[in-house]
Amino acid sequence: MKQHGIMLVVSVSILHEGKVLIIKENKASVRNTWNFPSGRVEYGEELMEAARREAREETGYDVRLTAATGVYNFISSLQQQVVLFHFLGEIMGGSLKLDTAEIADAKWITPMELFNSESLELRDRVVMKQITSNMISNKEYPLTLFHNQI
Repeated sequence: MKQHGIMLVVSVSILHEGKVLIIKENKASVRNTWNFPSGRVEYGEELMEAARREAREETGYDVRLTAATGVYNFISSLQQQVVLFHFLGEIMGGSLKLDTAEIADAKWITPMELFNSESLELRDRVVMKQITSNMISNKEYPLTLFHNQI
């Protein structure tokens, strides 16, 4: 298979009252799979700003990033090499408003329910389970790893 470069992606677990928000994709290539709000990092964009932007675009929520669960390198369900920076965040404003061109649905679920679910069709299941396991075990990394001015 020909290598087409590495895709830089950010995702956010928006946490509220012990639950995490997951979204159901509506884009043709990944339709009806559940994921964390996520997307590509734009050229010249800082990682944390990209994460806040994607959370706002896909959910309507303004979030404050609180930590990271890790950096994940994998081949996606679309057969692309991805380096994913995953953050934890809390709602600071806005309201749930889905971009229906990209997002079909959203729901709140506990991290343990997400980790144990076999019925949800998860986009990139192994990576989502890794992220969720890190959330459950409180394996978090400070945001200063990504920006020393915090």
